[in-house]
Amino acid sequence: MKYQNLLVHDESQIRHIVINRVEKLNALNKPTLAALHEAVKDALAEPNVRGIILTGAGDKAFVAGADIVEFATFNAVQGRELAQEGQTNVFDIIHHASKPIVAAINGYALGGGLELALACHIRLATTYAKLGLPEVSLGLIPGYGGTQRLTQLVGRGKAMEIILTGDMISADEALRAGLVNYVVEPADLLPKATHMLQRIASRSPNAIAAAIRAVNAGLPQHGFETEIKEFGKCFDTPDFKEGVSAFLEKRKPNF
Repeated sequence: MKYQNLLVHDESQIRHIVINRVEKLNALNKPTLAALHEAVKDALAEPNVRGIILTGAGDKAFVAGADIVEFATFNAVQGRELAQEGQTNVFDIIHHASKPIVAAINGYALGGGLELALACHIRLATTYAKLGLPEVSLGLIPGYGGTQRLTQLVGRGKAMEIILTGDMISADEALRAGLVNYVVEPADLLPKATHMLQRIASRSPNAIAAAIRAVNAGLPQHGFETEIKEFGKCFDTPDFKEGVSAFLEKRKPNF
């Protein structure tokens, strides 16, 4: 099956889902999110697929963020709906998937792109990958689970640093913080992800699904709704208008 802005193929029992908007550094827009929803659901429903690798096309970016032009004129209600829809239809489906999903981070993973990787069960990154949540520079906060999943992985202090500064961190720093599981050379990224999923595929699929449910059951969930509410409220602030205008005009914001 073909999906808009995605390349999908199977390698043995592993399904590869490649976000293919190279000219936009694989930024997430509405058609891409809709395609991801369908592609992940189809992979989870296919009995012969035992694991999924999610990555970006090209050699510059996993996903460099959301497509800001799409929501530049949104108000608070539209902003909240944006976050709720993305969480429900894509990020939560990945987070709660019964089959392991590995994010193969092959470059920039920023904003919604890092949040997409955070929703996956395991993350691998190339040596040159850069990761970050730069939303505060737009007058926003992460809206696809970033405040929650990043904190669960790296702890409150490091998450606060990454979110509040909006700065990018290197793959090595991400590894030290526990944000990624491994850092490898670019040529080794997909082989490493494939090898890991093949090892998991040799285990009981029922036990794998049960383990995922058990791990997720220990994670607090109420914070996601708070994030969605606060994300939406940001859209009615002058800071959001200034942040997005500055981004589109390629200048520094004046908050």
